[in-house]
Amino acid sequence: MTPRMKELLRLLPSVSALLEHEEVSEWVNGLPRATVVASLQTALENARHAVLSGKITEPLDVQDLLARAEEELVARSLPSLRRVINATGIVLHTGLGRAPMCDAAIEAVVEGCSGYCNLEYDLHTGQRGQRASHVVKELVALTGAESAAVVNNNAAATLLILRTFATGREAIVSRGQLIEIGGSFRLPDIMRASGATLREVGTTNRTRIFDYEHAINDRTAVLMRVHTSNYRVVGFTEDVAIDAIAALAHRFSLIAVDDLGSGAMMDFSAEGLPDEPYVKRSLDAGADLVCFSGDKLSGGPQCGIILGKKDLIERLAADPLMRTYRVDKMTLLALEATLRCYRDREEAMVNIPTIAMLKASSEELAGRARALCEQLETALPDEKFFVCSDVGYAGGGSMPQRELQTVVVQWTPGNVSVDEMSRLLRQADVSVVARVRSDAICFDVRTIREEDFESLIASVSAAVWEGEPGE
Repeated sequence: MTPRMKELLRLLPSVSALLEHEEVSEWVNGLPRATVVASLQTALENARHAVLSGKITEPLDVQDLLARAEEELVARSLPSLRRVINATGIVLHTGLGRAPMCDAAIEAVVEGCSGYCNLEYDLHTGQRGQRASHVVKELVALTGAESAAVVNNNAAATLLILRTFATGREAIVSRGQLIEIGGSFRLPDIMRASGATLREVGTTNRTRIFDYEHAINDRTAVLMRVHTSNYRVVGFTEDVAIDAIAALAHRFSLIAVDDLGSGAMMDFSAEGLPDEPYVKRSLDAGADLVCFSGDKLSGGPQCGIILGKKDLIERLAADPLMRTYRVDKMTLLALEATLRCYRDREEAMVNIPTIAMLKASSEELAGRARALCEQLETALPDEKFFVCSDVGYAGGGSMPQRELQTVVVQWTPGNVSVDEMSRLLRQADVSVVARVRSDAICFDVRTIREEDFESLIASVSAAVWEGEPGE
């Protein structure tokens, strides 16, 4: 350490001295003292590090130090988990929370959590009730299932099914369906954790019904089909439909399980969208148990939904692990409200954001993009924005490799690189996450609500100002 560094470090004020500053006193009056002290300590520590690394070579003005502390204070005061504008066009963006909630779900959560609610209390009898009963009746009415259960995600649903019905026994699955999805979730690992033995049949690209039949033995408990949510095997392929698997399972008094992954509460193909496993279709085909995610194509909160035969659901509910996998009141409130939207198909297509985004037409998206482009040009006349066609994806392991034709507002920032501008947008007061393509930032209007235009434009304007030379 040089004598100059020692002198600069000596000139740095103490935390106690900074706390006596008038501006800091105002901070303490409005914020927890511990938060203010921690911010001052961090600012001083960063200043010491800058001195020792040679980045600061002149005495640091107190106001500069307080400005650094204020930035730290703001960062500490903001919640870590906060609102983001998804401009990527990926509807079920796992990093951004997958399905956005419908208005009815948001209202239900706010109303139900603002005080107490009858989570496990039967208002008719005055006795203790079942927490899942609030959504079971909706699921049964919508799908025709005999009963239903809800757990915290579809991985838990799969594990619970295998643990309950196949521990110490075998579950037969096609080799082409031994999936791995995000977060290194692998079906064989879930099998081992459940205590079931995996029995692979067929090949990666071709499995036939006789492959299942030849593998059945006295240890077999379950025949399982798993939807390959995030990939497709194409070309010389063959697989077995759930109705054939279910018929074979029932012939041998086994349980047929259909793990649909994303799952869909309505027939998407009727809307011109890529076909995805439809929950009711699987049940009608004879599957004894069907499981899927609630926060993907269904457009609800994160959870795993299990539908099927009443006696099997009762056995699942009796498993000791069920308590560890159960969902809380916020999930149930949001799920019930979302399911109620499905009572009317037209209402679901308009009011459930996931479905509305997926089915948005090119004409609708083009009109929305032109409106956003005009507003951006008005706010930032020195920047150049263009409306362009592009492609996006459903995301969340749904509709893999199926491109969704979309429309974007494309922008190449005038004063900073695209990467730097992307960083500034992410760190804006209202974060904007966009995609970068062809050395330009693209705002995909498929996933941007019109009511978010004002916030997006404010964030873009702030980022442009911050990126100006000399700022």
